[in-house]
Parts: sequence; structure tokens; C-alpha cells
Amino acid sequence: MEQLIGILLHSIGGFSSASFYVPTYKIKKWAWETYWIVLGFVAWIVMPIVGCWLVTDNVFQIFSSTSNNSILLTFFFGLLWGFGGLFSGLGLRFLGLSLGQSISLGVSSIVGTIVPAIINDKLVMIFTTSSGNIILLGFLFSIGGIVLCGFAGKRKDVQLNKKSIKTTSEFAIYKGVLMAVLGGILSASMALAIMYGDEIAESALNSGTALIYKNIPIFVIAFAGGFVTNFIYSIVKGFRNKSFSDYVLKDNKLLRRNYILAMFSGIMWYLQFFFYGMGATKMGEYDFASWSIHMSSIVIFSNVWGIWLKEWADVDRLTKRYLWIGILLLIVSLLLIGLGNHRAGL
Repeated sequence: MEQLIGILLHSIGGFSSASFYVPTYKIKKWAWETYWIVLGFVAWIVMPIVGCWLVTDNVFQIFSSTSNNSILLTFFFGLLWGFGGLFSGLGLRFLGLSLGQSISLGVSSIVGTIVPAIINDKLVMIFTTSSGNIILLGFLFSIGGIVLCGFAGKRKDVQLNKKSIKTTSEFAIYKGVLMAVLGGILSASMALAIMYGDEIAESALNSGTALIYKNIPIFVIAFAGGFVTNFIYSIVKGFRNKSFSDYVLKDNKLLRRNYILAMFSGIMWYLQFFFYGMGATKMGEYDFASWSIHMSSIVIFSNVWGIWLKEWADVDRLTKRYLWIGILLLIVSLLLIGLGNHRAGL
């Protein structure tokens, strides 16, 4: 039962992650770097602090009782993850929601699952136990589903380009793929930030924080690192594009609408890791599989959003079939990973 709750929490987080970018489509007369940093300030500075205060009464005690080494490593991998979020955001910009998410998250799923398992000497468990074998099968289904969704996205872009229809006004396949792959690799650093932030989680438990919320304080440090990366990039872009005037548009109604949409996107972005942090506490010995579950659920919901936004309206039936088979494989992967965790807890 605990594992099913974990999968449900990861899925809620995945839905939030897959949905955060959707409100930005309604933002008008703002450069990309403008709404990205407004979104990021809410997601990476404001909400982690708010989330931490909501789940614990001893915030200062948690961080004061944590070693500097743990905090620095958490911040460092958060900094690397910040580059990943930046590149992934550019991948979405140049490829569209479905293809950009599929490539970036597919790469991140592999790196973010395997590397922590190796570091924690848990990789051998996947091959030597029956529960581990089931999780391995679920992981392979996850990769297969992500690949199929990505392949469907590639076919979609080829077909739409032949019809002179672009999935995004700034569509650029080679630049977008490069950004998405780099984003996927570096985004997996968040899995390492959470792993090295385990001492922060233990301090949270020792200070009276409930077990299910123990990972939430980690994000205060990890996301601060990510914000630094994105803030510097956005300032540089702002100077280059002379877009600082975006923050004070003369159209007050539009300006207010843009801020609300960007902040709403930031809140949704943060909620993915709020629920991820809770879900990871339910996954037992195979908690490193949480990253794969998280990535799979994001791909599922991002492609559903792609369908809702009619990104797939002008493609052939075979392409849509690849997409739905990919989504089905991802759903099966979630069930298999949950079953493997359940058997490990028997």
C-alpha cells in the first residue's frame, strides 16, 4: 500500500511538472527570459521556503545541525541541475512540449536512476533479487515508452514540417535536440542533490518533521543553486535583448496577467518536487527508482497535454499509435516498479 501511495504522489508531481509550461503560452509581449526568471523566482526561491515552513517548525535548527559538506554538495548539484532546467526550457522552446519533454526526460531518467544506484551500491540489487528484477523490467519499459514517445514526436515534426506547420514558432530541430539532451543529463543532478541532501533530511526528522516531509527542506538549498544559474543567464539575455522593459509594460492589465501566469507556472513547477519528496519516502529500499517513476509520469502527462493542445492534430494514425503505445508502456512501467517495491517490502 505504501508503494501505491508513493506512485500516486510521484504521479501528482509528474502532472504538475508536465503542466507548468502550459500557462506560459498565454503570456504576451514578454521575452522568454523575462517570464522564465519570474517563474523561477517563485519556483526556486519563494515556494521552497514556504513549503519548508509549512511542514516543519524548526527550519533554522535543521540547517544549523547539518554539516557544511552536505549543504555545499546539495547546492552544487542544484547548481548543475539549474543548467539542466535552463537547457530543458530551451529544448521546450525550440521543439515544443511533447518532443522536448520526451527527449530531455528520457535522458534524465537513465542518468538520474542509474548513477545514484551505483553511488549507493544498490545497483547489484536490481540484478540479484526478484523484486529488483521486476523494477529493472519496469525501468526498461520506462525507457522503451520514452523512446517511442520521442520517436512519435520526431515523426510528427517531420510530417508537420512537410505541411509547413511548425510545432512552435521558434522550431529548430538540431538546436532543440542538443538543448534537450544537455538538459536531460544535467537535470538528473537533482537526483544527486537529493541523495547528498540526505543529511538535511535526517536533521529534519531529528527536529520533529514528519517522515513523509523529510525531503522538503532539501529543496531550499538545491533550488537556490538552480536559481543562481538561471538568474545569471536571464540577466545576460535581458541585456542582449534589451528586454528589461518587459517588467513594466504600460498595459497594466496585460502586465498583471503576465505576472499571474508566470507565478502560477512557478507554483506548479515547485509542486512537482514537493510531491516527489513525499513520494520518495514511500519507495523503501529502491527509492532510487523514484526518479524513473517521476520522469515516466511527466512524459505521460506532457504528451496528453500535447494532444489537448492539438500538437498531434495533423499527424497520421501510425504516429499517433506509436505515441499511445509509448504512453501505455510508461503506465505499465509505473505498475511494475510499484510491484517490485511492494515485493521488496514483504
